[in-house]
Amino acid sequence: MAAAVTLAERGVPVTVFESGPVAGGRARRVTTEGRELDNGQHILAGAYEELLRLMRLVGVAVDAVLRLPLELRYTDGFAFRSLWLPVPLGLLGGLLTCGVPFAERLGAVRFMSSLKRAAFRIVPDVSVHALLERHRQNGRIGHYLWRPLCVSALNTPPEQASAQVFANVLRDSLAGAAGASDLLLPRADLSRLFPEPACEFVTKHGGAVRLNAPVRDLAALRGEFESVILAVGPHQLKTLLPGAVPEYEYQPIYTCYLQYAESVQLGFPMLGLADGLVQWAFDRGQLTGERGLIACVISAQGDHQQMAQDELAATCHRELKQALKDLPEPQWSRVIAEKRATIACTPAMKALKVASPLPGIVLAGDYTDPDYPPTLEAAVRSGVRSAEQVLSSI
Repeated sequence: MAAAVTLAERGVPVTVFESGPVAGGRARRVTTEGRELDNGQHILAGAYEELLRLMRLVGVAVDAVLRLPLELRYTDGFAFRSLWLPVPLGLLGGLLTCGVPFAERLGAVRFMSSLKRAAFRIVPDVSVHALLERHRQNGRIGHYLWRPLCVSALNTPPEQASAQVFANVLRDSLAGAAGASDLLLPRADLSRLFPEPACEFVTKHGGAVRLNAPVRDLAALRGEFESVILAVGPHQLKTLLPGAVPEYEYQPIYTCYLQYAESVQLGFPMLGLADGLVQWAFDRGQLTGERGLIACVISAQGDHQQMAQDELAATCHRELKQALKDLPEPQWSRVIAEKRATIACTPAMKALKVASPLPGIVLAGDYTDPDYPPTLEAAVRSGVRSAEQVLSSI
């Protein structure tokens, strides 16, 4: 949709072929058992400049996201928050006042200062775990801050994740411009957050969006259209362009929705759970008005992949109950498992080039970004980049 909007804005007639009933790829609304849910609990960051720009372009309201200065609260009482001070004093003040031993707080400041002096370059690339070990950041500060940030941004365990890509994330968020590290929590379902307004923008500018229209053969499209942008997952790309995709490993994201009585709410829209399967719990009542609905997120690989959905839902409820005490039994639950949510973001990961082996075909997708982990921002940047490539050739 980012590619289509970019072309439509420039007056290029574009047709979008969407295989499913709803646009948006892995960030969309799904209907399950008569209920509308997001297929995952995505969050944005203030550093997501391209996504925010395109949201404004297609007319998404500013209040479609709840913007909060970076604040990570955990159910066990730990909290990290960036202070209301000029850059970079807000981050440094937050590190110096968070609830870990003073030596670790000072070490965290030195860690960020060291990365900045090195221009956030890690040569040679190593795992995030190795980087944290090197800078003595694997204590409580690593447990509550660095490791959760790694898993949330890269969707890859720190023992496997690329330290260079993690450094890129820290560079553009924690060490970025004012507001770059802000949390932006969606207050609308993911389809309304961008894909559906993008569809409306494309059609208003003379384009077309065809839903439930999977493409299985590129030959017909290449004969009908001057250029083709393939914006599909790498596992889907393999069937359309055999031999063009490296062998990637994949990482899952599981989201467990638990519906409680409407009176149930968390103390903050987003709470961390530090010691179980659940990493973050989101209060959909505070965010989208779905009172009593809690979304539990489990990113990256783990033991939960071997659990049946009922067992996983029961585990999520048990972990929430241990943290929140007087929690009633849920009225219903639903687990949404994206088993190939992202490619594994490892030091050996190779980003694809935008240009494909075939003339007239350009690639887009979060896995094509040479700098960012597979995120909404990487997906949008890749779409804009592929559209620019098309525009340069016509």
